[in-house]
Amino acid sequence: MAEKKSLYQEFSKGIIKENPVLRLVLGTCPTLAVTTSMESAVGMGLAASAVLICSNIVISALRKIIPQKVRIPAYIVIIAGFVTIVQMLVRAFLPQIDEMLGVYLPLIVVNCIILGRAEAFAGKNPVLLSAVDGIGMGVGFTCALLLMSGIRELLGSGSLYGFTVLPESIPPMTIFILAPGGFFVFGMLIALTNKLAERGGKPKAELKGCSACPMAATCSLVGSNDACKEETK
Repeated sequence: MAEKKSLYQEFSKGIIKENPVLRLVLGTCPTLAVTTSMESAVGMGLAASAVLICSNIVISALRKIIPQKVRIPAYIVIIAGFVTIVQMLVRAFLPQIDEMLGVYLPLIVVNCIILGRAEAFAGKNPVLLSAVDGIGMGVGFTCALLLMSGIRELLGSGSLYGFTVLPESIPPMTIFILAPGGFFVFGMLIALTNKLAERGGKPKAELKGCSACPMAATCSLVGSNDACKEETK
């Protein structure tokens, strides 16, 4: 019973409590870039989730073999391998999604969510827990993308997943499918999650300097406040 509870906690934390986008504020670059439509958001969410789950499993299985000094390069090589496989599959079977995602599909390699989970969780926990953590974080990431893309596509194009929803008499607000609209929607969702977290007695979602970076353990700037501030501007 305790093991089932632990697995459920590891799965559910990525959806709400530690949502990688809305609570940990990670992976914001692809989040803002691909949420102009729900179709591209689903494609990115599923691709990133597949890479996250597979890399978590492999990194966890090899955690006692990978030397501590080269763990970050090793993690990146593993992640890059799975990204290559996913990209080839998407390009072969879903060329439309591949065209929509463009450069952001191969850039999953440097997605902070995936490298962060490898460093913070998969490299320190058993395979099953790491797999469940990857599934939960992947679901949370996909849900955040769908929420953002649904708002932006509805208001910016008058449609949802390509199907027209708003009547022609209501002109769409094109700004929502442009960069400013992405930042606005993202900011509103962060504000909403902060408000809900505050009511639940939890800390607000915010960047916490070096402590929020998965590379903090190997970064030469850690401990130099001025340098860190310059780097995070």
